[in-house]
Amino acid sequence: MDHTKIVATIGPASNSPEMLRDLAKAGMSIARLNGSHNSLDWHRETITLIRRELPDLPILMDIPGRKIRTTDLPTEPKFGIGGNIILTTNRDADDEGKCPVNYEFLHEDISVGATIMADDGTLRFTVTAIEGQDIHCRTETAGKLRSRKGINVPGITLRTPLVTDRDREMMGFLTENEVDFVGISFVESAKHVDAIRALRTREWPRIVSKIENRGGLDRMEEIIRATDAVMIDRGDLSVETNLESLALFQKEILSTAREFSKPVIVATEMLHTMIENPFPTKAEVSDITNAVIDGAAATMLSGETAVGNNPVAAVQTMRNIAEVTSDYIHQGGIYTVDDVESGTVDWQQPMAQAVALLSSQLPISKIVAVTRLGYAAQVVSAQGISQPIIAVSDDRNAARSFNLFPGTTGVFLDIAFQRDSADHIVGCLHGLWDQGHVSKDDVVLVIALAYPRSGNRMNHLQIHRIGDLAETLAWN
Repeated sequence: MDHTKIVATIGPASNSPEMLRDLAKAGMSIARLNGSHNSLDWHRETITLIRRELPDLPILMDIPGRKIRTTDLPTEPKFGIGGNIILTTNRDADDEGKCPVNYEFLHEDISVGATIMADDGTLRFTVTAIEGQDIHCRTETAGKLRSRKGINVPGITLRTPLVTDRDREMMGFLTENEVDFVGISFVESAKHVDAIRALRTREWPRIVSKIENRGGLDRMEEIIRATDAVMIDRGDLSVETNLESLALFQKEILSTAREFSKPVIVATEMLHTMIENPFPTKAEVSDITNAVIDGAAATMLSGETAVGNNPVAAVQTMRNIAEVTSDYIHQGGIYTVDDVESGTVDWQQPMAQAVALLSSQLPISKIVAVTRLGYAAQVVSAQGISQPIIAVSDDRNAARSFNLFPGTTGVFLDIAFQRDSADHIVGCLHGLWDQGHVSKDDVVLVIALAYPRSGNRMNHLQIHRIGDLAETLAWN
């Protein structure tokens, strides 16, 4: 079981049945779709394909949100250093020399001399003149401006609402197609998270808040409290703040999220060179290693698997690095049970720490979390426990979403959970036995919420030798 999960973006290089199966075999834990690219019909067909080929694989889909982007450009201009390019807020512009953007106020909010960046900061422009809706720029880098690429203008405050009409349309699409996670761009407050949550008609999709600008950093704790998971989008974060502090911001976000047991996805250019090359750089290996050491629940591949030449190799490489690092951690190379903080007054951490302590002192081979919506699995998985965690739910969508938690496999069992007793726990263990998730030699630590109105906390611990249960209860 992979402790650190791998999110792989699905695109033209990977949306075939054979490639999806190969990616899953190589270590893909979650499939990501970028809602800013391709049509809804394309995404619907891809979701159908993933569900057919990999029914238990969770799907994360980003929605465009408030991010400034180029539109579908009639011509994608190439340029050298010192050239000229025209951005425009006139989306009906048919001049092939102009590049429309989706933010209608950009020509009003920007000034001559301002710096504009595109494509995660790899392209840079200086504003030289503003004529009506046209923004004339000098190119400071050589490159090509492509359709639907992000545009960053540090320091401006967007006048668009927290939730756009496109967001509402996309949330309806995600609900209709039972997508497990939604990624929200440029989250700057808990209010933004709550506004997206209000669009849901059920418990899903779960919300992944992308922290990628100064506003998100300034309100990091309230965002982490409000969301289900966090993504560190290092591309936008580096250009919206400063590149020199990027690694420090990443560590700060990971540390804060760990306090609240919220899983974090570290994203952007983790194996960027493998888009073209079959092998990573040493810096990329070190980058992934440090993300795992700092507690990332998942690391993400974008262009590497969406459009790259080596999608399977990229996933396998990331998996190998994460496995070596996790083994080192769990063998005592970095953390031990003595490193777990104590003295907290809430319920969740002492219970989770108890699980960590028992798992380190007793011959526990697996941990089983019997959990309706994943709370127990989320909290325990954040402890960095070496044993595999099996999170069981009687809700199929919920079980699939548990696969985001580090070291965790979500399992759906068609067993009605009891609200007034813990009688279903043995039934869950029997179901896991029947499906081959546990065997007679396993000693399992079971965690559960055992009775209603007990608050958001675990209150039930059991230890079972599976072989004894199987013999006593005559499991076949």
